[in-house]
Amino acid sequence: MAGPVLEMRSIVKTFPGVKALSDVTLTVQQGEVHAICGENGAGKSTLMKVLSGVHPHGTYEGEILFEGDTCEFKDIRASEQRGIVIIHQELALVPYLSLAENIFLGNEHATRGLINWNDTLKHASELLRRVGLSDHPETRVTDIGVGKQQLVEIAKALSKKVKLLILDEPTAALNDEDSDKLLDLILELKKQGITSIIISHKLNEIRKVADSVTILRDGQTIETLDVKASDTTEDRIISGMVGRDLDHRFPERTAYEGEVGSAPALEIRGWSVHHPIDQQRKVVDDVSIEVKRGEIVGIAGLMGAGRTELAMSVFGRTYGRYAGGQVFKDGTEIRTKTVPEAVRHGIAYVTEDRKHYGLNLIDTINRNISLSALGKVAKRGIVDEQAERRVSEGFRKSMNIKAPTVSEPVGKLSGGNQQKVVLSKWIFAGPEVLILDEPTRGIDVGAKYEIYTVIDQLAAQGKAVVFISSELPELLGMCDRIYTMAAGRLTGEFSRAEASQESLMRQMTKDKEVTR
Repeated sequence: MAGPVLEMRSIVKTFPGVKALSDVTLTVQQGEVHAICGENGAGKSTLMKVLSGVHPHGTYEGEILFEGDTCEFKDIRASEQRGIVIIHQELALVPYLSLAENIFLGNEHATRGLINWNDTLKHASELLRRVGLSDHPETRVTDIGVGKQQLVEIAKALSKKVKLLILDEPTAALNDEDSDKLLDLILELKKQGITSIIISHKLNEIRKVADSVTILRDGQTIETLDVKASDTTEDRIISGMVGRDLDHRFPERTAYEGEVGSAPALEIRGWSVHHPIDQQRKVVDDVSIEVKRGEIVGIAGLMGAGRTELAMSVFGRTYGRYAGGQVFKDGTEIRTKTVPEAVRHGIAYVTEDRKHYGLNLIDTINRNISLSALGKVAKRGIVDEQAERRVSEGFRKSMNIKAPTVSEPVGKLSGGNQQKVVLSKWIFAGPEVLILDEPTRGIDVGAKYEIYTVIDQLAAQGKAVVFISSELPELLGMCDRIYTMAAGRLTGEFSRAEASQESLMRQMTKDKEVTR
């Protein structure tokens, strides 16, 4: 290492009613991969927005030194001119423009206002090869997957002669294969002399690529650790993030089996769904599952296994084209052809994509929570705002939603707190069956534990819970039974005692119907 390339000293950033950063200090060495971790709302993204000029000089207190020079960035362009480039968690690509157009957007190869397309395509091809992509530079962004889009963002950063690359939760929306490719690229860029800062909740990723890790908690720097040191364990990092030791990653659970001989709270029989465009292809093929009251039943599967498609099609047929099957509640067949029908029958679905389908980001916590059951806070068709506020305030306290008031826009909350609002919304509706699709995706270990506790409490109250997750330890830690899916079909069923990561993975990678 050749000494610090970046020093951020005593950074303070305040928003109305919230002190997001309080005397934060960060030092990044030349040529290293430096990880930043902390709970949602710890200040990680805010700190990087200060560094990259999203929050310009004058809106915060403290000092930034880059390559030994004091920097006062007024906007993103100013930081990029120094070689600092940030890639946000929400990708900033234009879907209907080509890869080449996106790479050089705002940084065009042009003379007197005319773009030199030969140079543009040539240099775009070189950058795409550098990040491991063989796609033609004239391919549209909308025609490639999210994993490749993340690599295009890095190619875009390289076009700006990046010296310090900041990646905010770069693998949050990627599958394991795409995540590995991205992490390998970060290590390759390190060999080329590019310093990186990576914000991640995934401690296994930090251990794979990072040299150092700085832990933030409640807007303050807790400590910076050498990742390769023997005493830098996952437990130590977690303890620093949450401010306490987590002896158990999951709450202690006593399985509740329900009344002997009673019908399942939810039973799905022979459920089949065609792809919404390719209607010759079944994305869910003759799947049958059941869930008892008080039981948490997991569904495991790799990308494309059909887990989300099953959940969405049962909940009001919001995905694909129905091809057959029945839904029973407490032994009686019910219709769930529309979302209102499903809700009336006591079924709730917490989507994996909270920002697009679960929340209205520009509206308040208050309104978001009441939306699922407005009739409960309305008189003669008019919402009683005081009643609505009382309900929302109750959830803010009981769910530990970190916000100054329930009038706060949901879009300003961290991912973990947004997820608590989604759960509050559906709990307020009073469901008897909850389908939870990746309920802890993109949130930190502390917030995960809080959400696990809520789910456990709901099951203890006699609710039937379907728990879909890509994280096998999460399913093993939370579920009473686990189904496995592959290529749209059910491939296995395991009790809590039978299930292991190895046994689940074997069934998740085969295409054979389970015998029941």
